[in-house]
Amino acid sequence: MSTKPPDPEPDATADLEPGGGVPPGGTPPDSGQTSGLSHPQPMPSKAVPVTTLVVVAILTLMVAALIFALAFGWLGV
Repeated sequence: MSTKPPDPEPDATADLEPGGGVPPGGTPPDSGQTSGLSHPQPMPSKAVPVTTLVVVAILTLMVAALIFALAFGWLGV
């Protein structure tokens, strides 16, 4: 295993200005990269969003029915 850091040493990098900037036409140094996942990500459950949508739809229909019944005087209130 290497003890060298993944990024190049700023003091030893050519074309690097103070503060870490690169002059026009200069190419910034490459950095070490890590890609990929260490293990497959689990698929999220679809049951909760579907259940939530069904409950919201039922409550919306019940409120709409109540407003409709009140508008036509079917509740006697």
